[in-house]
Amino acid sequence: MTSALQLFATCAKGLEPLLFDELQRLGIEDVQQTLAGCRFTSDREGAYRVCLWSRLASRVLLQLGQCPVGNDLGAVSAAVAATPWQEHMDATQSFVVDFTGQNQQIRHTQFGSQLVKDGIVDYFRDAGLGRPNVDKADPDLRINAHLQRDQLTWYLDLSGEALHKRGYRLQQGAAPLRETLAAAIAIRAGVTTDTDIIVDPFCGSGTLLIEAAMIILEHAPGLRRDNWGFRYWKQHQPELWQQLHEQAEATHRQAKEASSLKLYGSDTDPRVLAIADQNAERLDLNGFFHWQTCDATKVAAPVLEEGQQNALVICNPPYGERLGEEVETLLLYRRFGQRLRQAFQGWQVALLAGDEGLLKRVKMRSHKKYKLYNGALEVVLALYDLTKEQVEFTKEQSSDLANRLKKNYQKLEKWAAKEGVSAWRLYDADLPEYNAAVDVYNEHVVIQEYAAPKDIPPAVAKERLWFLLDTLAEELPFAAANMHLKVRQKQAGKQQYQRQQLRGITTIVHEYNAQFKINLSDYLDTGLFLDHRWARRKIAELSQNKVVLNLFAYTCSASVHAALGGALSVTSVDLSKTYLGWGEENFRLNGLPLRPHSFIQADCMQWLQKQPPQQRFDVIFLDPPTFSNSKRMQDVLDTQRDHVQLLKLAGRLLKDDGVIIFSTNKKKFKLDHAGLADAFLQADDWTQRSISLDFARHKGIHQLFKVTQSVD
Repeated sequence: MTSALQLFATCAKGLEPLLFDELQRLGIEDVQQTLAGCRFTSDREGAYRVCLWSRLASRVLLQLGQCPVGNDLGAVSAAVAATPWQEHMDATQSFVVDFTGQNQQIRHTQFGSQLVKDGIVDYFRDAGLGRPNVDKADPDLRINAHLQRDQLTWYLDLSGEALHKRGYRLQQGAAPLRETLAAAIAIRAGVTTDTDIIVDPFCGSGTLLIEAAMIILEHAPGLRRDNWGFRYWKQHQPELWQQLHEQAEATHRQAKEASSLKLYGSDTDPRVLAIADQNAERLDLNGFFHWQTCDATKVAAPVLEEGQQNALVICNPPYGERLGEEVETLLLYRRFGQRLRQAFQGWQVALLAGDEGLLKRVKMRSHKKYKLYNGALEVVLALYDLTKEQVEFTKEQSSDLANRLKKNYQKLEKWAAKEGVSAWRLYDADLPEYNAAVDVYNEHVVIQEYAAPKDIPPAVAKERLWFLLDTLAEELPFAAANMHLKVRQKQAGKQQYQRQQLRGITTIVHEYNAQFKINLSDYLDTGLFLDHRWARRKIAELSQNKVVLNLFAYTCSASVHAALGGALSVTSVDLSKTYLGWGEENFRLNGLPLRPHSFIQADCMQWLQKQPPQQRFDVIFLDPPTFSNSKRMQDVLDTQRDHVQLLKLAGRLLKDDGVIIFSTNKKKFKLDHAGLADAFLQADDWTQRSISLDFARHKGIHQLFKVTQSVD
């Protein structure tokens, strides 16, 4: 074997150019950048140096052979068997094959791994040397095989465990950065041995700060690792490795003794700060760190001592990936940007964000941006120079929105308190360019974004929504964690009740003498249609000593009002078992017994058709969806087309002096009076009287009718 080894250093997507530069700094001259890594030629010392010092490589692989992969798969095992394996391992040693890639002939990694394993075993068996064992849990040697198109290459893995495992991180926070990515962020941020002071206001378990410290203090990332892939390699030279290891120890010791480095990490969670301190202690670097429990939007900049320069803020704020966290995350970035401008003038800033939209909330101009990958998630690293004036870049926004929100809140909060309700509409696209509804539920607000008109570019619509969120948070007394964003667009069929990611954020609101459980996070709707408030109270007035039917009952809020109003019995019918269960919860919440009331899961149209005419009701509430094609329904329901049929079926079950309260939210709905007359029904329009003060600007929110039997 010659001293020139063919090697491949793998890395995460996006780190290839940084790895190329790093390998050259480590004295590797023959380097070729490729996808997901760099190929290079070096001697054994160079290979060891890369293993010990690379902050960015995931693995260091020694190429042993390659062959084309065609229809004759036996040729693959034969080519592997032609490798002089005895130069690298003994038959007494265990191994495992890690296989990646596929083509038409090899479609499964397990099958590809088997072909390579067979070739290795065949080599030793044919040489009469016995059979090496496969050990997937703790092998002596790892063989890495990669199939790209129709070319298979196999390697000896010199690193063993992936190189991001530095040996200092035994515990981590909820959203950890891989050490190699953290090192890349530090390098892109400009961290060098000359960096004096770094602050991370979102430090979590400290990975970013620790990787930066290792760069500044010249701590080889492999210095504390024990498990190396080359330990049982037959060509391993322990003396050479020990020499390089001792040199790295000496380099770090000298840098550590000469350094006045100060690192400040803060987080809102003291538990992860304790983990960060332990991680730093394992590297014997905890003397350089200062940990503090603190909100990032209130963090103070350390006072720079004389001669201290190269001050850097480096951080990885939350991305708000979970549905429902958008408002809190957007406002966090907004306030953090304000804090940076206020407290960190003269500093450099490196901020890793989930997307460009979050960076826009910071309201600062970056001079460089880099696309990176946090696992499979594409992220953006932005660099800001606060030694230069950072005027908040934003268009001069009109104060109309702030004025409208404050005026509405002052007026409607007093009205709601006097009315006896704690859930009400604050804003409903009062200003057309801010196309959303804002509802108050106790100390929470739910922002429902409507679909923007087709002539409004998506970026403009999003910017307007963010301005609305900013203004709400600035002008009204609602915490960011209590602001919940939902996108309400025109939906068809099964999308209309689509559940979002479960978070379980609930509150109990009161409406006159009733209470209701509100789910603020898990559904597009919250469990209470606020615009039907007047109708529910009217049903309560009509229900004393009456038999009541609530069709399309949803969470049974109208049923609760009827029962509280003294109904003898209330029958609630809905297609959703989930919503009926929620309705039962609302009954219990109000101290109402479930019997003699009933909760029936059924298609309302089919249920009406099956009822005997002898069953009669005094009050029927009919509030169908505008359109529904649930897979549990036999037919599609269209309220405009089907309302006469629905009312006719309901009328069959109505007592002679009974009343149907019929409501629809369908815009441009036209009641078919002639069709009703043919069914011996008549309707009075109660729409105007049913629109309460908080919906006064949106009189088309619904239509409400009192339907009774015709008088001959």
